[in-house]
Amino acid sequence: MRVERLLYDSLEAAAGAEPDKTALVVDGQRLSYAELLDSSRRFAAGLQGLGLERGDRVIVFTDNSLPCVVSIFGTLIAGGVFVVVNSQTKEDKLAYILEDSEAAFLVTEGTIAKVAGRAAERATSLRATIKAGGGELDGMRSFEDLLASAGEPANPGTIPLDLAALIYTSGSTGNPKGVMMTHGNMVFAAGSLSEYLRLNSEHRILNVLPLAFDYGLYQLLMAVRMKATLVLERSFVYPAQVLRRMEEEHVTVFPGVPTVYATLVGMHEREPLRFASVERVTNTAAALPPSFHDPLREIFPNALIFRMYGLTECKRVSYLEPELLDSRPTSVGKAIPGTETLVLDEQGQRVAPGETGVLHVRGPHVMVGYWRLPDRTAEMLVEGPLPGERMLCTHDHFTIDDEGFLYFVGRSDDIIKSRGEKVSPAEVEDALYAISGVREAAVIGVPDELLGEAVHAYVALEDGSELTERDIIAGCRERLEGFMVPARVHFLDELPKTASGKIRKKGLVDPAPVEAAS
Repeated sequence: MRVERLLYDSLEAAAGAEPDKTALVVDGQRLSYAELLDSSRRFAAGLQGLGLERGDRVIVFTDNSLPCVVSIFGTLIAGGVFVVVNSQTKEDKLAYILEDSEAAFLVTEGTIAKVAGRAAERATSLRATIKAGGGELDGMRSFEDLLASAGEPANPGTIPLDLAALIYTSGSTGNPKGVMMTHGNMVFAAGSLSEYLRLNSEHRILNVLPLAFDYGLYQLLMAVRMKATLVLERSFVYPAQVLRRMEEEHVTVFPGVPTVYATLVGMHEREPLRFASVERVTNTAAALPPSFHDPLREIFPNALIFRMYGLTECKRVSYLEPELLDSRPTSVGKAIPGTETLVLDEQGQRVAPGETGVLHVRGPHVMVGYWRLPDRTAEMLVEGPLPGERMLCTHDHFTIDDEGFLYFVGRSDDIIKSRGEKVSPAEVEDALYAISGVREAAVIGVPDELLGEAVHAYVALEDGSELTERDIIAGCRERLEGFMVPARVHFLDELPKTASGKIRKKGLVDPAPVEAAS
């Protein structure tokens, strides 16, 4: 039996074992494993024909779509490193990622190709921009023509220690950081996740989460690894449409985040929902409110419900066996298979049950580091139990009970975790200061049952400014991805300061409730 060492080995194995099985259902199109492999190999050959060399970065700036999936696997087969960027990303941030990653190629599609084109003009390392979906733009190559004209790709000689992906996540400086994940990291993670979720080749996995979000990306990787079927949706913006697709495709695995489940529970209260085919319901990003447990059991009567915790730097940390949901409703469980978690005090010693410490993670899924950021890497990868070993310091506070179950307490840095995405307060503050009339700005995360943390902005206006909350939110929407836009804006005459004149965020107190702008 072939050992799967590289991330695309599972696609080749699936196409060899079950070539006619449906691998992907997307945009009304069904693609077999043989067809997906053929398209991916053609794209790989096309990239190599354009000059891609082993280790080159390929930015995939698309929605959840067939070109996105083909670009991911094609880049890997060619020997490149894929970088999926959220389609909501604005021009300046995309330009930063292009330049920071020293990207050689950019893949885009549809209406966002105009954003991609403007960002590409500022990228010094870019060799070609490839556009899917027709409607050609100046200087862009056709994705479809590239596939049609390509032959067989050359073997680039990739090994498991080579990078497979850069996953950009927000940093405290305001600029996103590229998390370096090797083939070995991601093959292990996909296998460990598939094991504890008890997946098999008969499962049909629905994904409404962006493939730029590692939770969404791993639905694809797990489906291919298990020779299962992925039903890929662009989003959950139109839930009724997604739910119809679930029924039509007899979906058996439903991954979501609390905001998705809140929508389902609300719909269920108005008119009962029931999806008997679903066997697995998974949650991460923010803690699943225990009040959702019973409604979800009604909506998915035959499903095991998994609570989980993770972070991009190692993909997943822990999970709670679904059989323990009632007895430990607030726990995020224990370490995923093949890994170890440690809750340590300031001296690096394990804390006693019930005491608070910082969670550390050991395992083959831990990132190599942050791309071109050795100092930030050193903050996250610390000395492990073995000489020379590096383990991940999550900087999150946890307690552990006498049976080894983990309980999240809080974060120790100012990064906001909202909807499963990391939000840099500095990045949001930059957007606020760019709005004419804003004199001072500060952003914090406020605990929220559904979002994990909600983004709250505190602003002081210039004299004479008549900006409203609606105006400020609109200004942020022009400059930021949706998940970064403040949920609330609070107006103060002056923000609290330290003795040195710096804004003191700990002095910010949530004032009387303010209705959020729609």
